[in-house]
This record gives sequence, C-alpha cells and structure tokens, in this order.
Amino acid sequence: MTRDPRPAPVVPRRTGRAARVPERQEVIWIDCNPQAGSEMRDFHSLLVLSPAAFNARTGLVIGLPMTSAAYNAGNPFAVAAGPARTRGGSKQSWVLCHQPKSFDWHARAARPHPQGRIDDAVFAEACAVLNQIVAIGR
Repeated sequence: MTRDPRPAPVVPRRTGRAARVPERQEVIWIDCNPQAGSEMRDFHSLLVLSPAAFNARTGLVIGLPMTSAAYNAGNPFAVAAGPARTRGGSKQSWVLCHQPKSFDWHARAARPHPQGRIDDAVFAEACAVLNQIVAIGR
C-alpha cells in the first residue's frame, strides 16, 4: 500500500468549525451510546490507536477503551495506565486491550481528555497485548 503524499485535511464539524483530529497515542473522551449488551455506555476515555491522517480522512477513530473499574486489576488483557482523575479524586486506570473499538469521532462528540498523550511504554504494552489477541503479522 502506498502512502498518499497529500497532507491530511482538517475535517469540519457539522457546525462549520474545524475539528481537532484525534492523534495516535492520545486519550480522548468519546460517547459510547448507544450501546448493546455488556458494552461500555456513556462517555469513556479511549486510547487512540489509529493515526491522525486516517482519523481525518475517514472521520473514524480506532482505539481501546479505558476504565478505572477496580476489578480490572486481575484482567490479563488490561494494561495499567497510571492514575486517572475521577470525580472522587484519583484512581488507577486500565486500557482494555480486549475491546478494540471503531467510532465516528464527530458523531460521538470526541474531545480531548485531561490525561493527554499516554506514556510510550504503556502504549507499547497495550499494542503488544492487543497483538497477542489479534495476531497481526503471524
């Protein structure tokens, strides 16, 4: 696959204002509603896996949801991502590598998360755990 040499466009929101395109390794807030079954609902943090050029051209973002639910401490597919600010103070957060998602980041009101860009080592570990599941390149 050859790369398109043209720069990635800034995708306008339906309001006419330019939208900030989510970047790879960034944590964003995204609205997970509507949901079904045991899927996450409401606004959650999402670790962006897809590069900004893809996100801009398609209007989609591919990522891994994050949570501060304590029961994930024993989950072999959850990567510890450090403390996250919550309404009650600060809690340990986890990247859920077994739940990759694709969202329309415009329609789901994506916005920057206070955590910003995730640590390089955490990002690499999350990608490695995801690759154990999907076995890309094997």
